[in-house]
Amino acid sequence: MVSLRCTTAHHSLLGSPTCLARPRRRPCPVVRAAVAVEAGAQAKVSLIRIGTRGSPLALAQAHETREKLKAAHSELAEEGAIEIVIIKTTGDMILDKPLADIGGKGLFTKEIDDALLQGRIDIAVHSMKDVPTYLPEGTILPCNLPREDVRDAFICLTANSLAELPAGSVVGSASLRRQSQILYRYPSLKVVNFRGNVQTRLRKLKEGDVSATLLALAGLRRLKMAENATAVLSVEEMLPAVAQGAIGIACRSNDDKMMEYLSSLNHEDTRLAVTCEREFLAVLDGNCRTPIAAYAYRDKDGNCSFRGLLSSPDGSKVFETARSGPYSFDDMVEMGKDAGHELKAKAGPGFFDSLQ
Repeated sequence: MVSLRCTTAHHSLLGSPTCLARPRRRPCPVVRAAVAVEAGAQAKVSLIRIGTRGSPLALAQAHETREKLKAAHSELAEEGAIEIVIIKTTGDMILDKPLADIGGKGLFTKEIDDALLQGRIDIAVHSMKDVPTYLPEGTILPCNLPREDVRDAFICLTANSLAELPAGSVVGSASLRRQSQILYRYPSLKVVNFRGNVQTRLRKLKEGDVSATLLALAGLRRLKMAENATAVLSVEEMLPAVAQGAIGIACRSNDDKMMEYLSSLNHEDTRLAVTCEREFLAVLDGNCRTPIAAYAYRDKDGNCSFRGLLSSPDGSKVFETARSGPYSFDDMVEMGKDAGHELKAKAGPGFFDSLQ
């Protein structure tokens, strides 16, 4: 399941729903500082406060961001210059219901966005696939770190692939995107909602709650847990979520100093690919009950290759498309939009009404 505008009304600052493009520069840069004072000790000043969820994967991504900032800017390498602030989100607290029933994956970012807008943190580190289609007004996302492997990992104690699972086997996944593609190719299998962080889901699998599960390979790799993967699914068998494997870092749109720091870390190939995929998602205007998948990448000829998918949750209807064109911002934005319009027309208005 991809990130959608489900919890709050988000607005684009820059004409693009992703707010990833061409950040506007504003005068009077301001350096915000968090001051922590110990009794009898000199105040320590944090130049950057990083906001993040508290899961092991979220913390690994925040630590990666911190290390990259320290390596790129000498003043940030000093002790105490960067503080990591853990923020608990609604999505972290409600684990017994499907995401669609509690408002979608925007619930993993809202509290962090609020902290950013209120000045309690200076930057926010997100898994890009959790970021809603439209960013909150007053924030911008000028940085994507280099993208990890976009593929999904199959994890099972009794079979080497989805195809080897006996009919009736239960596969656990909270992702409608994964559920629909599994049922499309393997209708004899049963899929159930399966939430929790990586460690929790692996524990539930070992306890026999399900026969198998799928996890993003990127998360396993960042947690140094890739050895848990039984097999890695090709993108042909399981098209990834929009922006899967990408880390995004947001700041306030009027904070030039933070924007300067983040721009120095930005990986442009990743930013363009993520932008293309999110434009596709924005056109489809999917809700939290819409399985959507997309993948844009630079091919061996240096061009952008794009694949997109829209399906029904039970896998009975699947619409796919592909595009190729120059690896440039304007071309990739149009590529994503055009692909979205094609699948929207193929599916027809009744398709989306049936998902409400």
